[in-house]
Amino acid sequence: MPTLYERLGGAPAVDAAVDIFYRRVLADGRIARFFDNVNMEEQIAKQKSFLTMAFGGPNKYTGKDMREAHKKLVAKGLNDMHVDAVVENLSSTLRQLGVNEKDVLEVAALANSVRADVLNR
Repeated sequence: MPTLYERLGGAPAVDAAVDIFYRRVLADGRIARFFDNVNMEEQIAKQKSFLTMAFGGPNKYTGKDMREAHKKLVAKGLNDMHVDAVVENLSSTLRQLGVNEKDVLEVAALANSVRADVLNR
């Protein structure tokens, strides 16, 4: 059975999704402030690498773990509402790209599976 990464369309699909996702995120007043003073080129590259790994593609992710990566954001008030907004933006992005609903729900479930780590609980 193909991995989620393969079902989504591999590297070109992940690249497109992350690019669209961050345009949405930066336009979303609920969460855009968490990206103030962030080098978005680096952030986008890290996210592409992370999602590739998380979706079952080649693991070339060398970034921080979820707790460490989001510690400063939690200190700035990151909470469940913000994680919900991220999952919503990611799901909307995938639907825009024509991803089937089963795979959209699998991606949302993956995102929600790291919620406690992201929020340092």
